[in-house]
Amino acid sequence: MFHVIWGQLRGRAGRSVALLAGVLVATTGFVVLTGATTTSRLAVTGAVERHTRAAYDILVRPQGTRTPLEAARGLVRPNYLSDTYGGITTAQYEQVRAVPGVDVAAPIAMIGYSTSAVPLRLDLTSAVDRSLDRQVIRVEPTYLAERGLSTAPGRPRYVYVTTHPLIHPMVDPEHLDELRYTDGRRYPVDEVCGAVPREVQPDGSSRPICDPQRGALIGNRGALSERDNWWVVPVRLLPDGRFEAENRVLAENGDAATAISDRLTLTEPVTVPFLLAAVDPDAEQRLVGLAGAVTTGRPLRAGDAVDEKLLGTALNRSVPVLATSRPYLDSELRATLTQLPSARPAGMPAVDLEDGLRRATGTPAGVARAELADAYRSRLAAGISDPGGCCSGQLQIMTQPGPVRYDERPGGELRATGVPPAAPEVFGDVREFSWLPRPWLTEDVGARTLRRLPLPGGGAVTPFRQWRAVGVFDPEKLTGFSDVGTVPLETYEAPVAEGADDRSRTALGDRPLEPSGNPAGYLSAPPLLLTNLASARQLLDGAGTPQRTAPISAIRVRVADVGGYSERSAERVRLIAERIAQATGLDVDITLGSSPAPQTVELPAGGYGRPALRLTESWSALGVASVITEAVDRKSAALFVLVLVVCVLFLGNAVSAAVRDRRPELAVLACLGWPAHRIGALVLGEVAALGLAAGLLSVGLAFPLGAALDIGIDWRRALVAVPVALLLALVAGVAPALRAARAHPAEALRPPVAAARWVRRPRTLPGLALVNLTRSPGRTVLGAGALAIGVAALTLVAATAYAFRGAIVGSLLGDTVSLSVRGADALAAVATVLLGAAAVADVLYLNIRDRAAELATLRATGWTDAALGRLVGYEGFVIGALGAVGGATLGLGGAALVVGQVPAGLVTVAALVASAGVLVTCLAALVPAALLRRLPTARLLAEE
Repeated sequence: MFHVIWGQLRGRAGRSVALLAGVLVATTGFVVLTGATTTSRLAVTGAVERHTRAAYDILVRPQGTRTPLEAARGLVRPNYLSDTYGGITTAQYEQVRAVPGVDVAAPIAMIGYSTSAVPLRLDLTSAVDRSLDRQVIRVEPTYLAERGLSTAPGRPRYVYVTTHPLIHPMVDPEHLDELRYTDGRRYPVDEVCGAVPREVQPDGSSRPICDPQRGALIGNRGALSERDNWWVVPVRLLPDGRFEAENRVLAENGDAATAISDRLTLTEPVTVPFLLAAVDPDAEQRLVGLAGAVTTGRPLRAGDAVDEKLLGTALNRSVPVLATSRPYLDSELRATLTQLPSARPAGMPAVDLEDGLRRATGTPAGVARAELADAYRSRLAAGISDPGGCCSGQLQIMTQPGPVRYDERPGGELRATGVPPAAPEVFGDVREFSWLPRPWLTEDVGARTLRRLPLPGGGAVTPFRQWRAVGVFDPEKLTGFSDVGTVPLETYEAPVAEGADDRSRTALGDRPLEPSGNPAGYLSAPPLLLTNLASARQLLDGAGTPQRTAPISAIRVRVADVGGYSERSAERVRLIAERIAQATGLDVDITLGSSPAPQTVELPAGGYGRPALRLTESWSALGVASVITEAVDRKSAALFVLVLVVCVLFLGNAVSAAVRDRRPELAVLACLGWPAHRIGALVLGEVAALGLAAGLLSVGLAFPLGAALDIGIDWRRALVAVPVALLLALVAGVAPALRAARAHPAEALRPPVAAARWVRRPRTLPGLALVNLTRSPGRTVLGAGALAIGVAALTLVAATAYAFRGAIVGSLLGDTVSLSVRGADALAAVATVLLGAAAVADVLYLNIRDRAAELATLRATGWTDAALGRLVGYEGFVIGALGAVGGATLGLGGAALVVGQVPAGLVTVAALVASAGVLVTCLAALVPAALLRRLPTARLLAEE
């Protein structure tokens, strides 16, 4: 059997080489091109039953930012930006913007917390006894946060109310060792108290009223909390019942040294942290309508620059920002007032001042209260243009909190891990520019670690950094804010946590827990100071942090042509997310169709009275869970399978032709007693031998071809060529082998082609060509079908690439389908068309061989070679037209089903592809037409 197979392959070397080449090309192309489409793709799983939509459809974060807990549960934490500082480069941002289908790509770069002093004003008027000529009001503050559950006392402050005149120091740079006062006299500078007001005594002398805030007492304390501040404020009660004091006490603005007021108020600065972030104002406007949320001043512009001024040896840098109108902080100050009628601080030595005032006896004089939110709104009312008004703050010292760590409990509950208080040095000390006391609650047990942002400093010119508002925006006026309030993905939404059990709800007073003003606390306020990306780069220039080169913390992407959740929208968003992941390698989450996912979190007890709480916090359940996997593009693989299908048709036709050529030989073998299965095995064995040889050759060709095309091919992928080639050959040879097994001696007497069944004789060459094609209908249909498959594939690829800019998304037979064109896809489609054209050429060649005697007769009767060539050309044109039109129609219908419509661009593409298919087929027909010249006319006529 093997000798017979080898003899047959050698005896028909031309046909064997043609079959071998066909299998080799198809198999090698399949292996190499599938290697070109092995890539990172975003696999999405899980049913989506959501109806809400956030302001963006895709969330892009630095690689590795997604915590294991988020990945395991398919969630995104509320205020996920609060601990993400940089990680995305500007180049990666540009890659995201360049992805086709991205409507808006809005970057946000978290920089850190800046502390600002917000003045809370306590009204002490009712505590004053106007019948006394001198008295002290002791103010004992208590700081409250977290719905009043966390409380901490501060050191007492003192207000000295006297009816005696007060004189105040005036600046005199020429006399630094003594000060000129408002009475025109000069007094020495107190070594401890510094430049302080003096009370005029009845005898005309004056005594200093020491204020430790101005003196050296505060300088040796290092980093302080605002609870550690204390001072003595002198106020004169005028004869008309009004109060006169230094401007900073009663007015806090204006140029005059003193101010007069009907009310006695004490200004208590509270240190408030505001999270500074940088955005692209134009992208933010398109995403959430940032400019429309500006209530005071003007919108932030991308071209706003850092204002730099050299003041002496200090370089003053003022960063333009949009400031928030809502601090989103739960903080309050309560002060117990005590009247001390016998206290006399004027002239009291500094070392004895605090102890003496604390020991003084007095009578209760009421309670004064001030809330941070009210104080902040009052500050906004002063306007942003007034140097003494809102809003500005220091950027000299900035802090960055880390992520919250959770322990998972049975039942899925989470427990936030407590973190010791941050080192006081994180907030700097009094020796640094623009130093402020650290927020008082940072001394409590936290949930996040705090680190200081290493901004540049020192050198010949010391930089002094601050922010100044160009406008104020209201986060709740952003587009869609109220609509997505239930989905905690909104960048500017304040997180809240409700009590999860009766004990916690009672402790919170049936109100939600809100951010406390502690950057290390569990709940973090959203970014409420916004600058532009250019200013952020200048601010971070020279900073010793990777954030300088990769400043962006997240990119929020809105996809074009997505108006709400649907299967089509979900698949379109998935397609864009996959492209972003491939282009950048960043973590990509699909947020379309997200919904709240309540999580139960146990918060450990704080050190200032807050008990342990069980909270229900809304996280965001992603619309679909997304995982980046290595896989072959399924659509590309389908195109490559079409290459194999066309190759099977080509091979099947060629093997069938070979069996027909050997009909006499097979009839003889049947007469000699060969059983049918042996005859079939002979044909199948020849085809299998060719397939095995092609597979082995393909293994050797895959590596150099892959290297030439810069496609990575490993051994496992290359070895796939052997079974693919063998299977391809066997599938193509099954039908001819079965036909050969049924061989009968009478087969040798049957004509190779059927007679024409038409009654009417054709009178033109096209008519004769059509008659000839109907004489072997199976072969004609096979050639047209092979070409149709290729044209249909190329039509769909071309429509995807040109009419729909590389992407088609829609619903096909109930299944969501997405197509994205790669170079390998186009190459596979073109290869399919070429193989189809080769199949048509093979059909024409076999027709010529089967009708060789007829064609020789026509030549003998006077037909020229040109006329016979035109006849073959018409046959090729008809087969090509049938296949091209049929394939283009199939491709057009498939693309129309996917997109739900038939735009003019799609029809044009289909027509062009069909025309190209016909042209290629006509060119392929030239090869068999050229073989007409080699027909041995005399021998063929003699045999007839």
